Amino acid sequence: MADRLAIADLMALYCRGVDRLDRDLVRSCFHPDATDTHGSFHGTVDEFVDWAFGLLERYDATMHLIANHLATIVGDVAVAETYGIAFHRSTDPAPRRNLTVGFRYVDRLERRDGETWAIARRTATTEWVRAPVSAEAWPIPTDSAVGRRDADDPVWVMLAELQRFDAPDRER
Repeated sequence: MADRLAIADLMALYCRGVDRLDRDLVRSCFHPDATDTHGSFHGTVDEFVDWAFGLLERYDATMHLIANHLATIVGDVAVAETYGIAFHRSTDPAPRRNLTVGFRYVDRLERRDGETWAIARRTATTEWVRAPVSAEAWPIPTDSAVGRRDADDPVWVMLAELQRFDAPDRER
C-alpha cells in the first residue's frame, strides 16, 4: 500500500508542477534517463520539460485533475495508468488557447537503489479534446482568490508557513 500511495502522490506532484509552472518539480518526477511521448512530442525528459513549458507558458492557467489510477507493481518496477482531464485557460479567445483535454498517463516507474519512485518512461495519450462555446466563458471575479504560477500561489505560501512548524522554537 505504501508503494501505491507513493506512486499516486508522484502523479499529483507532477500535476502540481505543471499547473504551477515549476520546472524543477516536474523534472523531479522523472529519472534522469527517462523518456516521454506526449502528443506529437517524443524525447528525453529534459527535452520534454522544455517543450511542455514552451506550450504551458502560452496559457494564463492550467488545471490537471487526475482520477482513475491503477498501478501494477512487481518489486521495484511498476506500470501505472492514470486518467485525467486538463483545463487550459487563456484571455486569448482562440479555441486553441482554451481547451479541455481528456488524457491518460501510461507510465513505467522504477524505484532505483532504494530511492523513491520516479517515472522511467511515459506515454501520455489524448482521449478527447473540447473547445468551449463562447457563451460558456465566464470571467473570474476580480476579488476572487486565483491560482498563480509563482511563489505567491496559495499552496507555496501555506507550505512555507508549514516549514515554520518544523523550526525548533515552533513560532506561528
